[in-house]
Amino acid sequence: MVKKSKKKTKKEIKSEEELIEEPSIPLEEKRKKFKIEIGPSHLTKYERARIIGARALQISMSAPILLDEIPDIKDPIQIAEMELENRLLPITIRRKLPDGKFEDIPLIYLLNHGY
Repeated sequence: MVKKSKKKTKKEIKSEEELIEEPSIPLEEKRKKFKIEIGPSHLTKYERARIIGARALQISMSAPILLDEIPDIKDPIQIAEMELENRLLPITIRRKLPDGKFEDIPLIYLLNHGY
């Protein structure tokens, strides 16, 4: 029998979104409040590759570039890497366990250790 993960209530989801978007709280304090329960507390090389690949595909299909200053670079992979380094990507990573449990982690919380 496969156990389903506990669904979050709207109140829990809203409080997490407010925590992410609140500009007055320093990022380090946000990380302390947000606990990563599944996997390492940093972005893995596989997640990094997947994010860069997905973003490069979006850029190659004429998605707007999120960098403030648009570079002269034409390679979408390099542009995606620059966006990731500048922490501009509004992406959430879903980490799954074999028993069906999962955790959605905003990318900003995984970029604390580098890659």
